[in-house]
Amino acid sequence: MKNIAVLGTASDVGKSIVATALCRIFSNAGIDVAPYKAQNMSNNSGVTVEGDEMGRAQIVQAHAARVSPHADMNPVLLKPNTDTGAQVVLQGRVCTDRTAREYFGDTSRWAAAAFESLDRLSDRHELVVIEGAGSCAEMNLYSRDFVNFRTARRAGASVILVADIDRGGVFAQVAGTLAVIPPEDRALVKGVIVNRFRGDKALFEDGVKMLESMTGVPVLGVIPWFRGFSIDSEDAVPLSAVVDPKHDPSPDKLGIAAVYFPHISNFTDLAPLEAEPDVELHWLHHPKPLDGYKALVLPGSKNVRGDLEWLFSMGWREHIDAFRASGGLIIGICGGYQMLGESIADPHGVEGAPGSSAALGMLPVETVLERDKALCNSTGTICGSDVSVRGYEIHMGRSHACNGELLPLIEVSHRNQRPEPGPDGAVSPDGRVMGTYFHGLFDEHGAREWFLHLLDPDRRTSGDATSARDPYELLASHFADNLDLDALFEIVNARELVP
Repeated sequence: MKNIAVLGTASDVGKSIVATALCRIFSNAGIDVAPYKAQNMSNNSGVTVEGDEMGRAQIVQAHAARVSPHADMNPVLLKPNTDTGAQVVLQGRVCTDRTAREYFGDTSRWAAAAFESLDRLSDRHELVVIEGAGSCAEMNLYSRDFVNFRTARRAGASVILVADIDRGGVFAQVAGTLAVIPPEDRALVKGVIVNRFRGDKALFEDGVKMLESMTGVPVLGVIPWFRGFSIDSEDAVPLSAVVDPKHDPSPDKLGIAAVYFPHISNFTDLAPLEAEPDVELHWLHHPKPLDGYKALVLPGSKNVRGDLEWLFSMGWREHIDAFRASGGLIIGICGGYQMLGESIADPHGVEGAPGSSAALGMLPVETVLERDKALCNSTGTICGSDVSVRGYEIHMGRSHACNGELLPLIEVSHRNQRPEPGPDGAVSPDGRVMGTYFHGLFDEHGAREWFLHLLDPDRRTSGDATSARDPYELLASHFADNLDLDALFEIVNARELVP
C-alpha cells in the first residue's frame, strides 16, 4: 500500500482529527495501520507500555487504529516550558532543552531520528497515516521543515491537504498553499478535505467545483462540525471549552473551575468530567470569586515554578484561600499537586533558573525537581475506598512529606505492569484538599463517580457514557458519510477494501 500524509494549510485546521478518523476507517477495512507525526509541539503527552513519552494526539490515533502506542509514532516531542524554549523528548526519552533558535538552527539530528522511527513503522505496518505540523507551506522554514513534505517524500506518501472553512478564506488557503510550494511537492497532493463546515453542504457544491477547477486537485469531502461526542485535542484547550465566562455555573449543574495556566499541560485530564451531563466546567485564566463552584482544579504545568509565580502575580491566591475557607474542594494534578504543597525546588534548573519557591501551603509536601523524569503507567486504589484507578505519570518532581505522616490519596499497586506498592499524592485532614500525580485519573468511570459524589453526596450515579458510545466509531462514521471513500482508498492503492 501507499502511505498517506495529512498536511494542513495552517495550524489548527483539524489535521489530528482527520488523521484519527482515517486511522479508524482504514482499520475497519482490515488494514494494519499506524499513525505517525515526526515532530509534535505539545505539553499534552502520555506514556506507552514501554514507559516512553509521546504526544497524546498520536496515542489517540493509535487507539483509533487499534494498535499499541509506540514512541516511534511521535519520535520528536517538543514540550514548551518558556515563551522561547522547550524540552526535547527524542524517541520517548528526555534529550535536552533548546531555545527555538537553537532547535531550528540545525534540524538534521532530529530529522535523522524521526526518519529512523518512520522506517521502523513502515516495516511493521501495512499503512502509515502521517500527520504534518502547522502549515506545510511556510516557505521561510521550508529547508528546515522535516515534518511535512520531507516526511511524505521519505515515506513515499500521497498527500491530502486539509483546509478549515470555518475560519474563512478556504479558496485562498488551498490555492495559495499549492501555488507557493515547489512543483515536485505539489505533485504529491492527491486530494483536499474541507473541514469544519457549518450549515447546508449543498450550498457549497459550487464551491467544491470552483476549488477543483482552480487547483486541479479533487475535493475528497466536506466535513461538517461533529457534535455529540469528543476526541482529545492535540495541544490546546479545545475551542469548545468555556474560558473566563462572565456568568457563574448554572445552579442545577456541578460547577467545576480549572485554572488555565500559561504553560498548562495534559488539559485532557478534565475532558471526562466536562462530558458528564450534570457538570459545567469553566477554564479560568483571570482570577474571580469562586462562590458558584463546587470544586477547583489546578491542572498540570510544564513550568511549575513559573506558573506558580504567575498564579500569585495575577492575584489568584486570595480567591483560592477564600474558596478553601468556604469548604470548597481543591484538587491538584501533577504540577497542580506540587503547587498545593509547601515548596517547589529546582536545584538543577530543569524548568528554568535554579532556585526554590514557596507554594500554596495547603498540603504538607515539599517537591524537588530532578533531572530524571518519572514515566509510568500506574494502577491502584483510592485510599479508604474500593475504587480502582489507573493513570499515567509524567513528572520531574518528587514530592515528600515535610512534617509528620502524609495521608496519601492513592495506594499504588503497579507501575509499568510491575508490582510496586506505595502511596501517591496527599489529602488534607479534612479531605477538602488533595493532590495526585495520576494523569488520566478521571478517564475511569469509578473515579469520576467517586469525585463527583464528593461534590454532591446526593448525586444520582450516572452510566458510563464513554463505554456506551465508542467515539472513534462515531468519528469514523461521520467522516465516512462525508468522504469519497472510493477515491480515498484508491490513493492508498487499496480500492478493493472500500467498506
